[in-house]
This record gives sequence, structure tokens and C-alpha cells, in this order.
Amino acid sequence: MTYPDSLLIEDRGAVRVITMNRPDKRNALNNELTQALLASLREADADPEVNAIVLAGAGQSFCAGADVKEFGGFVAGGSDADASQAALKRAHLTTSLHRAFVEIGTPVVGAAQGYAMGGGAGLALACDLLVVGESLKLGYPELKHGIVAAIVMANLVRQVGRKTAFELVSTGDTVDASRALALGLANRVSPDHTLVDDAVALAARLADYDPVSMTATKRLFHRVADLPLTQAFDVSLDTNLMMRSFPKRAPKS
Repeated sequence: MTYPDSLLIEDRGAVRVITMNRPDKRNALNNELTQALLASLREADADPEVNAIVLAGAGQSFCAGADVKEFGGFVAGGSDADASQAALKRAHLTTSLHRAFVEIGTPVVGAAQGYAMGGGAGLALACDLLVVGESLKLGYPELKHGIVAAIVMANLVRQVGRKTAFELVSTGDTVDASRALALGLANRVSPDHTLVDDAVALAARLADYDPVSMTATKRLFHRVADLPLTQAFDVSLDTNLMMRSFPKRAPKS
């Protein structure tokens, strides 16, 4: 598939590196980039040569969130009905992108440096694992602009709990790398200049395992995360029985 210049694709062995490439806009998400991201995740998941994904941002920032200039176009120069339809279409596209991280079986490692704000923070948290650069500035400033951190909120609440999540979305405070690690938003901190390489190294460890087992592990993880304990045991039992029907496979190295 051919992608726009705003998205870069590179394969490093069995790891596919997907890089948002609008550095002059701090990789802000417009419709074109959002659609390309969604397509690239699905394509990587369908590629038998790709066993893990790294999501990164070009330049000094990961992603500054939604492209506010494009959002302004939803209400300027057109009818209220046109604006409403455009906003609704964008909301569905954004929701589809965030769902994709859970729906695909391939694990995704985020590599976030500099600004990861609003929708950009949501993308970072949507990754299965997150490596952050020392320059990280992660936050949810939507209320400061009179809007709501809507689509990104569900994932935030599940990852950090009610009190911390409400603090982040209600104050708009920015989280640095050390606090992101302490809150469990990030798995590890790396120097900015080695961030992507460190994320690829972590992804390569995941890619080295049998992809069927890795996919089953990821899907089971997301299924049991929000289930009552008894139901979670039932789902886990089903996966256990299913995996026992497959021949055992050793890691690739």
C-alpha cells in the first residue's frame, strides 16, 4: 500500500516501524495521517513477516494531538449540517484508530518523546508497551480549549485508575517522563537519541516469540482486563485449552 508523506514505514527484521511524519506540526493528527495510521496498523497485522510494531513520531515530538486547523474547518465556511457530519466522521475515524490497537493481534510498542498531548497522549497509551524519551511532555489539555478528552478517556481510566485519570483530564497538567513511569503510563525511559532503537529492541524481543502464542496472549490480556474474576477465569480456560491443541513452538532464538 502507498502511504502519504506524513507516514513513514520501515521494516527492521520482523519489527515494522511506523513513524508519524509531520515534524513541523509536531505530528498533529489530521484526517490523512489518522487514516494512514489505521491502514498501516491493519496492514502490518496482516503481514506474516511482521511480528511486532513500533509507533514513533518524527522530529522532537511524538504527537501534539488533533490538528486544530483542520478541526476549525469543521465549523467555518460550511453549513451546520456539513460541519456536524464532518465532525462525526472524524470522531468515528479516531475511535476506529484507537480500537485497532486492541483489535490487532500484533503487539505495538510506542516510542514517545517531546509532546504527547491530547490525542497524541491517547495514542501513546493505546500502545501495548510504551518507551518514553527523557523530554516527554504528556498531558490532556482539552478542557483548556473548551473541549473534552472524550475518546482517549476510556483507555486512560483503565490504565491509571479513577483519581489519577480525573486529575489528568480535569487539570490539564503535563506529566514528565519520570512521573509517567511512576504512574504506570510508561514501561521505561530512554534518552531521546536512542529512543526508537530502544523501542525496536524491546519490540524485537516480542517478535522473537511464536506469533500465534503472542497473538493469543495479547487478545486474552485485553479480554480479561475488564471482566469479573470468574468470567476472566472462564475465558482464560478457553484459551488454555485452545493453545494445548497447537504443537509447541520454541522461540526463534
